[in-house]
Amino acid sequence: MNQKPISPELINATIEFHGHSCPGLAIGIRAAELAMDRFGRSIDEEIVAVVETDMCAVDAIQFLLGCTFGKGNLIHMDYGKSAFTFHSRQDGISIRIVARPNAIGDPGDELIALRTKKLKEKLAPDEQKRLKEATAERTRRIMEADIDKLFEVKPSQSPAPRKARILESLICQDCGEATMESRTRRLFGETLCIPCFEAAEKPRNP
Repeated sequence: MNQKPISPELINATIEFHGHSCPGLAIGIRAAELAMDRFGRSIDEEIVAVVETDMCAVDAIQFLLGCTFGKGNLIHMDYGKSAFTFHSRQDGISIRIVARPNAIGDPGDELIALRTKKLKEKLAPDEQKRLKEATAERTRRIMEADIDKLFEVKPSQSPAPRKARILESLICQDCGEATMESRTRRLFGETLCIPCFEAAEKPRNP
């Protein structure tokens, strides 16, 4: 594919929006590159993104494509996959972009070990430097890779989601908080929000 690359200025703005540069964000930038080449950028709700992960990549999708939770054109499906479906409401075209497994090679034992250690304890200065270098190198490889090697583009597995609706708010009869009516539950004749409903369902100690 010979899509137009995203400008360095826009890439830097995406990194600033996210807070740091990393391989996950790079995956999102490159996926957005494909989507923008097909659909452009969503000014309002013209493009809907369905993301199957909650990792860093999603920030790039939001920033570059103009898809947000607030507008109802960013939908999260908790499948744990680096997969992103884009629907154009204007022309009815949809594509699903899936990251190819190990497209840029395995992270390597050292990088995995450093990441694991960082989660459990503080890294030594030399380890922090090595982790930063290894992460930056992996990010660079993603940003410079042939896009066809990074992703597989497939037809969408589902139709475009319907537009966001404004629904009535109901008062939870337990906590007293206003709750969107589609997110309420009925229990013993009472209208409850989801947290109160789930708390009421839990077995209580005698």
